[in-house]
Amino acid sequence: MEAQCDGTLAQSLPVENLLASPLTSTSGGLLRFRRQNDWKAAHKINMSAELPKNINVKEPRWDQETMSGRAKHFFTVTDPRNILLTNEQLDNAKKIIHDYRQGSVSPGLTEDELWRAKYIYDSAFHPDTGEKMILIGRMSAQVPMNMTITGCMMTFYKTTPAVIFWQWINQSFNAIVNYTNRSGDAPLTVSQLGTAYVSATTGAVATALGLNALTKRVSPLIGRFVPFAAVAAANCINIPLMRQRELKYGIPVTDENDNRLGESTKAAQQAITQVVISRILMAAPGMAIPPFIMNTLEKRAFLKRFPWMNAPIQVGLVGFCLVFATPLCCALFPQKSSISVSRLEPELQEKIRKTNPGVERVYFNKGL
Repeated sequence: MEAQCDGTLAQSLPVENLLASPLTSTSGGLLRFRRQNDWKAAHKINMSAELPKNINVKEPRWDQETMSGRAKHFFTVTDPRNILLTNEQLDNAKKIIHDYRQGSVSPGLTEDELWRAKYIYDSAFHPDTGEKMILIGRMSAQVPMNMTITGCMMTFYKTTPAVIFWQWINQSFNAIVNYTNRSGDAPLTVSQLGTAYVSATTGAVATALGLNALTKRVSPLIGRFVPFAAVAAANCINIPLMRQRELKYGIPVTDENDNRLGESTKAAQQAITQVVISRILMAAPGMAIPPFIMNTLEKRAFLKRFPWMNAPIQVGLVGFCLVFATPLCCALFPQKSSISVSRLEPELQEKIRKTNPGVERVYFNKGL
């Protein structure tokens, strides 16, 4: 029996016939099927042939106009398992996405595999520069890194050396994250990075030490919230400073079709404000809920008998909170945020209205 192997082959012959009879061909586009594995391979090729080439892999898979769509997106982006991927896997995902954007579909590629490659690519490469991001600065590293640092901050908060050390560690990590996930494609100078880092670290340590001094006469439970207050204050310092170039020179704004229209400092202000709010709320559950639990546990015999378990339990509680808080707080605002043209700088408004009179809103990457 002979048949032509085209996009309809899997539909034109029953599975039993394909498995029972040899299929021969006299043209280069024909395949021989003798076993079930051969049919599965042909079926996969058929799926590849049907994979549409107009899937917009520049945008998230789910609707970003809804909170649920953004949450699904960020649960994927912040998946801690992504930090275990090898460079080979990351580069392969990058190749799949770049090839697809050029209209080339990898043999056997399915839509689910395409989206998986897109999220692997997004987890490691900056959306504006295309550069591979620093490992601990990626959003997929947020949960394991933050649970360790925050848990230790909340465990060792009573002595001045411990406060200074863990606030320094935390702000060093935050500086890397803020730089890695900045918006725009313009680099920061070493001087700007140094100023931002020193200012943020100093502000966080000063806040923590000051609050520690004020809470010495209050209950231990109140004292447990000092690290959160310090983190909130530091975020208000660290993020704007690490992204000061955006505030000074603006970030790229585009129309809905990603055509670049200019740079806007007003868009940068909105982007940074949204990120500061998200980061503070992201830290809140992990730093507000465990203190109540730990305060209760420390009165029980278990922790009195095994005091060394304090830190592991605290880290675990913080980690549990962060698994949910990190993606949900990232999802509070769309990554591709927008602003009305009427709220931009007057000169940019004038430029857009001359060159693109129909544009009423512009879009930008707010960063994370």
